[in-house]
Amino acid sequence: MFGTVSKRFDQKDLREVYELYFEPLRNFLYYKVGEVELAEDMVQETFVKVWQKRAEVRKDTVKSLLYTIANNLVINHFNHLKVVYAHGESVSEDDHKEHVTPEFIFEEKEFEKKFNHILSLLPEGSREVFLMNRIDQLKYAEIAERMNISVKAIEKRMSKALAILREELGRKI
Repeated sequence: MFGTVSKRFDQKDLREVYELYFEPLRNFLYYKVGEVELAEDMVQETFVKVWQKRAEVRKDTVKSLLYTIANNLVINHFNHLKVVYAHGESVSEDDHKEHVTPEFIFEEKEFEKKFNHILSLLPEGSREVFLMNRIDQLKYAEIAERMNISVKAIEKRMSKALAILREELGRKI
């Protein structure tokens, strides 16, 4: 799979690993954070960290290292969001170029902020199932196959996600 001439992890190895794992890693991160751009940024950061640690990287365990780094980035991201929300700061503001009232824009931003905060508090499995179903429009059987768990487990996770969202938002999702 990787270059066999050198025992050290080199640029050629990184390129091969990047080509092999970029998309699966991006999908892994996307289902955790729910934003494509953020997931892609995290993938890039993951590969930068692997390159910085290249002297310690073993080719036979690089996949595990990639997913460990990526998962740690997700944990750090959500911990950061918790701090931000605790202090009442907004993480990002979308520019709306449509003609809408300032009140609507304010309410939309507040709802999005609250919704994203609630999503970040969902158990990881429930969040992944919810995003796969509602964002990717995957059926429960497709999600079960991807996650390698039963359809019943998917139903339970989705039910939990919807119950939490319904309770916190006070409306049906």
